[in-house]
Amino acid sequence: MAKRKSSRTQRELIIAESSTLFWEKGYAETSMKDIAASCGFRPANIYNFFRSKESILYEILRQEMVEIVSPIQYLKDDDSVNALDALRLMIDNHVRLTLGEKSSSKLLFDVGLKNLSPANRKKIVSLRDNYDEIGVAIIRRGKKSGLFASDIDEKIAVFSIGSIIARSRIWYSPKGKYSVEELIDFMYRFALRGLGAQK
Repeated sequence: MAKRKSSRTQRELIIAESSTLFWEKGYAETSMKDIAASCGFRPANIYNFFRSKESILYEILRQEMVEIVSPIQYLKDDDSVNALDALRLMIDNHVRLTLGEKSSSKLLFDVGLKNLSPANRKKIVSLRDNYDEIGVAIIRRGKKSGLFASDIDEKIAVFSIGSIIARSRIWYSPKGKYSVEELIDFMYRFALRGLGAQK
């Protein structure tokens, strides 16, 4: 049991250190030797957990998308949740994950995506599409109930909201003027104005 715990810890360390290195040095410029050195062990140890550098990148992106999508998956079909509340939950979850513990890696999604094989890229894009579908469903319900403007393009709206949140990891600083909670509130109100919310 202790051995399995140790293995999970080493695997998580590899993911965390690789994420930082991929951003700071670039994916192509980061070697398995660099990752091993950052983790404090030999390169051969990495292959106990990952087949290749790409498989590490894939896992970083997969974990991030799963963490973004899983908590809000139910909002896609749950009509009992008010569209305003659902939008707030979606933004809240995404911002907290983006600016939370993993923000130090500053791994930009699209930069990493282009370095994946077609098969792995397809899997990640599928998860991203799922996120977009949840947002579209929320906005569509809001339009149907008269909460949002009827002429809003749902897909463009979701793309815009997601892009604003993803971009925030570049400029946000915990030592800055606003807290994460204040930024969530700002982005939510900003999105409502863009959606022509009738509130």
